[in-house]
Amino acid sequence: MSEDRIVLYSRTTGFRHDSIPAGVAAFHELGAEAGLAVTATEDPDELTAALPGARAVVFLSTSGEVLTDEGRAALRAFLAAGGGFVGVHGASTTEYDWPWFGHEVVGAVFDGHPALQSGVVVVEDHDHPATAHLPARWDFVDEWYNFTTNPRPHVRVLAAADETSYEGGRMGGDHPLVWCHERSGGRSFYTALGHTPESFSDPAFRAHLLGGLRWAVNAPADAGR
Repeated sequence: MSEDRIVLYSRTTGFRHDSIPAGVAAFHELGAEAGLAVTATEDPDELTAALPGARAVVFLSTSGEVLTDEGRAALRAFLAAGGGFVGVHGASTTEYDWPWFGHEVVGAVFDGHPALQSGVVVVEDHDHPATAHLPARWDFVDEWYNFTTNPRPHVRVLAAADETSYEGGRMGGDHPLVWCHERSGGRSFYTALGHTPESFSDPAFRAHLLGGLRWAVNAPADAGR
């Protein structure tokens, strides 16, 4: 894990988000800020080949079945060896036929969303680089993902949705949106936010992603500066 490089994966076989190109561009810029080269791909074989030696892998709004059997084995080995994982938005809509990915890597599995609308993110934990800069209540526009199970018993929840601030929430008073954990070997960070292209030019959201990335690779807050 000595090479300062991350792999960015954005393959989709289900719904494809219009925000993916903006997200790819943002991660190239954020990687440079953190001193990390970025290998971006949508080719499952290229992903498999690129994982060894990388510091982290980012699943950027992936959807559907996006890995080969070799890719699944490579991802397991990568995380077991201490590699980091960053899941953004649609990452929780990925690999439904591989429960280990949804529950042990991402932390929860997508279960629908209401219409795109403004709402409030409640920051629960400011002692993390992904949320340290955010206000206690952060106004945002997104799809407010629901999940099949509440991940809280198994992860460190960093931020949650205030379901009273928008229409269509189905998880009640405890609706995690952003969390992290180390259950699969390496560090895993997930944010359900990032539906719109505009999100990736929002300074607060970019800092949110950069903080999650730095945590996943276990880098100091000033790394790359």
